[in-house]
Amino acid sequence: MVHEVLHPRNWKATPGYSNGIAATGRMVFTGGMIGWNEQQEFETDDFAEQVRITLRSIVAVLAEAGARPEHLVRLTWYVTDKREYLAALKGIGQAYKQIIGRHYPAMALVQVVALVEDRAKVEIEATAVIPG
Repeated sequence: MVHEVLHPRNWKATPGYSNGIAATGRMVFTGGMIGWNEQQEFETDDFAEQVRITLRSIVAVLAEAGARPEHLVRLTWYVTDKREYLAALKGIGQAYKQIIGRHYPAMALVQVVALVEDRAKVEIEATAVIPG
């Protein structure tokens, strides 16, 4: 394991995220990534597909630093509609497993009134730590 998952023994298991991660190494931070392509153009308004594109963008930025998805220690999700997020969970889970795998960093999700790009439905900030 690249990082140490922090989960008190008497706590219920968490589905798809970790309560905490301990890591040592080179830190990599992304800006808020959204569901548009490399040319900053939206190809879809489908929530799960915007998540898929966003996760691919995160992996591409991490790769520039030599980081991989398993180096992720934290993801902060900003969504414009919690209900739309919940309705798309199956597709989001499929996209996540395809792109990130079965690595679940510490995560938080917040519903916001709007994102800067009007068509964006999700924005995700990522933090990764590359072991020394």
